Amino acid sequence: MKNTFFLTLVTLFVMSSCVSKKEYTSLENRHKKTQDLLNTATVKLNSCLEEKSTAEALSEAYREQLSDLKRRNDQLFVQSQDYLELTAKGAENLEKTLESIKEKDLKITRIQDALNRKDSVTFAIVTSLKKEIGINDPDIEVNVDKAVVFISLSDKLLFKSGSYVVSDRAKEILGKVATVVNGKPDFECMVEGHTDNLTYKAGGVLLDNWDLSVKRATSIVRVLKDLDVNPTRLIAAGRSYFDPLVDNDTAENRSINRRTRIIIMPKIDQFYDMIEKEMQSLSN
Repeated sequence: MKNTFFLTLVTLFVMSSCVSKKEYTSLENRHKKTQDLLNTATVKLNSCLEEKSTAEALSEAYREQLSDLKRRNDQLFVQSQDYLELTAKGAENLEKTLESIKEKDLKITRIQDALNRKDSVTFAIVTSLKKEIGINDPDIEVNVDKAVVFISLSDKLLFKSGSYVVSDRAKEILGKVATVVNGKPDFECMVEGHTDNLTYKAGGVLLDNWDLSVKRATSIVRVLKDLDVNPTRLIAAGRSYFDPLVDNDTAENRSINRRTRIIIMPKIDQFYDMIEKEMQSLSN
């Protein structure tokens, strides 16, 4: 009876440390929404660039026309006062065209600045991580996709088989990751656990691979917290064997699929607000 009560308490403790499916789904939906907004902004940006090209061509035509009119005006000034009014009107139209081009340039520049800031910060993170961690290690992979930095760590680097206890070597690498993350306070850090499809048989409080993947993620999160990463920026998640890199049909492939991903990404709310403001500015 006492053992059953103790097991129940441990299970509740483990389950309470996991991110709910609803919260995780919400994060994925908000990330997709942000990506959709970014794609829309890119389409509008391309449209503005095309309009800018057309307007510049029109402006050049107006400049040539104005130059010709001024030459003719010098010759015919005494003959036609009305002609002077026409050239003045042409100059006014040119001025309006140039002003319109300036406004479009300003809107395009603001959107490009927003995208460049995002890309610059992401590039800085990747560069820092590659320098700190050592990208030549075959068990560590760092890459970037759509404003998100992914650090993939091999299972054999982090844990013993069937275990969720973080190895000493992994703690050393996670210390370097924590240094980079702490240097980017506007970014969140999600830890994803992944397993192969072999049945989990260790028993205890863990029922299956999904439990193991989540527990491994929370173990990494706790190490990062101990390394002074703000816990409000940390998210733990488990994917079990449902997001494999390759088919789980050989021992080598299963080894590839057993991994932990540390995802460093802009805070969704801040990134969404930034894109929304630029979209509103573009529509004005």
